[in-house]
Amino acid sequence: MILQPDLTFLDLRMPQPTKHAVMIIGGAEDKIQGKQILQTFFQRSGGEDSRIAIVPCASREPAIIGNRYETIFSEMGAKAIEVIDIQDRAQGEDPAWLGYVERCTGIFLTGGDQLRLCGLLADTPIMEIVRKRAQLGALTLAGTSAGAAVMGLQMIAGGGSGEPPNRALVDMTLGLGIVPEVIVDQHFHNRNRMARLMSAVASHPDRLGIGIDEDTCALFESGGVFQVIGKGTVTVVDPAEALFASFPTVGSTDPISIHNLRVHILSHGDRYDFHHRRVMAIDN
Repeated sequence: MILQPDLTFLDLRMPQPTKHAVMIIGGAEDKIQGKQILQTFFQRSGGEDSRIAIVPCASREPAIIGNRYETIFSEMGAKAIEVIDIQDRAQGEDPAWLGYVERCTGIFLTGGDQLRLCGLLADTPIMEIVRKRAQLGALTLAGTSAGAAVMGLQMIAGGGSGEPPNRALVDMTLGLGIVPEVIVDQHFHNRNRMARLMSAVASHPDRLGIGIDEDTCALFESGGVFQVIGKGTVTVVDPAEALFASFPTVGSTDPISIHNLRVHILSHGDRYDFHHRRVMAIDN
């Protein structure tokens, strides 16, 4: 599984700035004031020694989005920044970009359309390098909004809100498989997506649902542990001990029954062991 080295852990309330990580961000992260999440990405990528790749291809305005993040990380003092603006799959084999991704210390996937992002990157040489290096802990990989949605092997492509959990509420497809065990939903409480995530995990009960609020990040490190940073919450929807789910037998718009579903609400500093499906204790 990913990021397997040791489980030696850090300060319980704030993540160490020197270890690489996978950062799954719920979207709308602070870009103006304290920039806590972006600062964490910058430090985890090496601080002033960081070589950052910005991948804005989920967006329909990649030049604008890429330039926005390039300015932010440049002002923080990054050593090198490259905007990898992939507009067709053939560019995923570009030797110059492949070389940069092999050397860089941080990669940032921007928001936009997760289907567009996967369509351009899935099964390309550049994505294989990104996945391998992220899973080995050789760089810091961050994705916000659409860039967060693609992190699991199964991905929420779209859906609705404001209804009970049901089969028609969520559209599922394949993601990029950076953290294969999870299904990620973003802008979570901000857009009332609890029922959507519950519907997703009912359809894939071998996965762990993670709903991430705006300006909030689930930061994955070694040993299968993630830590929450930011202003909102991370909602964990765990079907591992569910005793019954009616998902396979009900009509597409009928409400789903799920018995013994476990839900955790985690806030800044909380940690969760997703291999063992348990919240980790905090020493006060």
